[in-house]
Amino acid sequence: MTSFTVNGMPLHYKLDMHTPLLWALRDASNLTGTKYGCGTGQCGACTVHIDGVAQRSCQVPIGSIEGTFVTTIEGLSGDRSHPVQQAWAEENVPQCGYCQSGMIMAAAALLAKVKDPTDDEIDQAITNLCRCGTYPRVRRAIHAAARAMVEQQAIASAPPPGIDPADAAQAVPALVAPVEKK
Repeated sequence: MTSFTVNGMPLHYKLDMHTPLLWALRDASNLTGTKYGCGTGQCGACTVHIDGVAQRSCQVPIGSIEGTFVTTIEGLSGDRSHPVQQAWAEENVPQCGYCQSGMIMAAAALLAKVKDPTDDEIDQAITNLCRCGTYPRVRRAIHAAARAMVEQQAIASAPPPGIDPADAAQAVPALVAPVEKK
């Protein structure tokens, strides 16, 4: 059994310790915002934060992250108000949208470290692949989110409609259990 915290909830995973984090999140915790893309760590669709660092979850065995804090796209903000999410909507970044949750997570990790990144810094940090080629909009959105974070102002765009994140993340009880307090 492996224990770590996902989106603020301490959990015990009753899975083989070699199970990729991607599958623990998607199959055991029903956190399907983290996408399977290539399975080789190249595309970035599965990007999550592990202790604040953007990581490709398809390449991380759950046994290697005992005691860490994992944040998925569902945990980035409960109401989709994170500046990166708001900038993505404002700049109409998604086309097909499949890669976007991984890109948003990579961008949020970048902005947590670099308050006003240059285009070169964005290119170095955001190595996620987008088959639709939305890279110019991604850059604009990252710059807009950076401005909003520095100015501590919300971006005018409303969060996109959809399922309440609390309703979307229902764990599969046979595979994951909350940590019991002692």
